[in-house]
Amino acid sequence: MKHMFEEGLERREANYIPLTPIDFIVRAAQVYGERPAVVHGEIRRNWRETFERARRLASALREAGIERGDTVAALLPNIPPMIEAHFGVPMAGAVLNTLNTRLDVSSLLFMLRHGEAKALIVDTEYGEVAHRATLEFPELRVISVADAMPADAAQFTRATDYEAFLQSGDPEFAWTTPADEWDAIALNYTSGTTGDPKGVVYHHRGAYLNALSNILEWDMPKHAVYLWTLPLFHCNGWCFPWTVAARAGVNVCLRKFDAKTVFDLIRREGITHYCGAPIVQSALANAPAEWREGITHRVSTMVAGAAPPSAVIAKMKEIGFDLTHVYGLTETYGPAAVCAKQEAWEALDDNARAELNARQGVRYHLQAAVTVLDPDTLAPVPDDGETIGEIMFRGNICMKGYLKNARATEATFAGGWFHTGDLGVRMPDGYIRIRDRSKDIIISGGENISSIEVEDALYRHPAVSVAAVVAMDDPKWGEVPCAFVELREGAQVSAEEIIAHCRQFLAGYKLPKAVRFGELPKTSTGKIQKFELRARLKAEGKS
Repeated sequence: MKHMFEEGLERREANYIPLTPIDFIVRAAQVYGERPAVVHGEIRRNWRETFERARRLASALREAGIERGDTVAALLPNIPPMIEAHFGVPMAGAVLNTLNTRLDVSSLLFMLRHGEAKALIVDTEYGEVAHRATLEFPELRVISVADAMPADAAQFTRATDYEAFLQSGDPEFAWTTPADEWDAIALNYTSGTTGDPKGVVYHHRGAYLNALSNILEWDMPKHAVYLWTLPLFHCNGWCFPWTVAARAGVNVCLRKFDAKTVFDLIRREGITHYCGAPIVQSALANAPAEWREGITHRVSTMVAGAAPPSAVIAKMKEIGFDLTHVYGLTETYGPAAVCAKQEAWEALDDNARAELNARQGVRYHLQAAVTVLDPDTLAPVPDDGETIGEIMFRGNICMKGYLKNARATEATFAGGWFHTGDLGVRMPDGYIRIRDRSKDIIISGGENISSIEVEDALYRHPAVSVAAVVAMDDPKWGEVPCAFVELREGAQVSAEEIIAHCRQFLAGYKLPKAVRFGELPKTSTGKIQKFELRARLKAEGKS
């Protein structure tokens, strides 16, 4: 027998529609169709035109044989076709696979093969990849975008020009919502620093909810002007293509990050919001003051990273940028936790406030939970700021799982939680703080040393631009911290001075026992590649 609240109260077409972020561009075009949507150099398009182009793309893909559940890959910088792909590809019922433009050819070919891409939308700058892909995958449909340079006929054999492809599509294409909000909308690959990268699958529901959470965490107003400093290939730009559409804002495209160009665009276009890794924020914070002249309006920025140094947070406030610290992984659609600011923090001095803002914080509005648990028992760690456990998420802003990898999916969701692999603590106020990746903890003489804690001390030195700490073999202690330091332009400092500086903030056993100077290896999103630093130390040990 049905309960009275079930009898005759079934889901109907009138009262239940699967959630999808595609709906955001539909409303933007209907309500704010004449407002600006995309800016790229001389290109200026409104939301009506952008919606029409997305529909044309969807229609052309369907006519080209792309069916529901097929993968459409995109190898593009932050240019208008990448924005359009975030709507046009799912409108066709397909799954968007945004590829990291800075990866080597073999890695990109692996992703195209593993994701079974049926089409590739590719900028002419990456002609070598396109050429290799056409040789390896004869059935792959290649659509070329000539944004910064003319198409190279030799490299783009079998390619269709993107604009011509769009013109073949129907601007009134009758796209439909997904049959189920659990349907895949996007495929993103992890960095794959050990072994092959894993394919992270997003669903429409998660993308919709995370896009809305971005608005809530940032108090993002209607018609915000958003600058694309964050790569769109990275977790679908943290879901911001859909967020900007939900606010009928402006997408200001940026083909390549350059600090001076960013300040010029902030001034000229009236940028109100942008996102970036700590290294991006550091580049802007430490840029010449004259580059910022004439910028008098409030600029909001999000930073994400394992440990954005408190010094960078303090510097952003000093130059008048309002910084929000967020935390997440590819598997959580980008940020799914935020260091929500408290009014009482404003009474603290700059260093104390920056220290609080450097934490990973609390769950996003529309994520169910983020916490720190014992990785073996799944028992919560005490809120003492000392007991280390694993940071875990639960909720709708978690991936469907890893493509073609049931074993890894089961392992990462064991016990009903998504296991991040990040080690952290819970503070007395309930906020979480990352201590390290499990593989980055340094065990010296039986004592655990957080590489992040040592890095934070390094960043307090005025000469330090970028820092990373990894374990170095030691005959007495087993392993000890080794610091790799990239200095600010024109700065000079000795290893002894760096270590003496750290002594002000760290216990003796936590001090770096060696310091290496030089440029640090980084990923395309600005993360430091610690595995390369470990490899350097191993090579030193063998020589």
